[in-house]
Amino acid sequence: QVQLAESGGGLVQAGGSLRLSCAGSGRTLSSYDMAWFRQAPGKERERVAAITWTGSSTAYASFVKARFTISRDNAKNTVFLQMNSLNFEDTAVYYCAARPGRLPLWRLDYEYWGQGTQVTVSS
Repeated sequence: QVQLAESGGGLVQAGGSLRLSCAGSGRTLSSYDMAWFRQAPGKERERVAAITWTGSSTAYASFVKARFTISRDNAKNTVFLQMNSLNFEDTAVYYCAARPGRLPLWRLDYEYWGQGTQVTVSS
């Protein structure tokens, strides 16, 4: 089984940056598609970014507007989300998710989830 643990969240001023990390344990993530989701208070969970197991393809939600970058380091069994130019609307709990790399990128269903890390952007 796969266990995922997010870190790197915190309080940041509008216009600032954060880098979230998702560390895998239990097994290697090298053959898994990975994604970041977020959920704000009173809102549904939405996918922020996704990356294939090879790292060759990525997908981003339209609200990212070129501000976020998803990447992975399989040697460290870790996935990252670099977030720049943060604004108040980015405030949410951010979750890491994983699935075996056999589905098209547009699919939103993932098998394994972390506990989430809080990102709060002050205006």
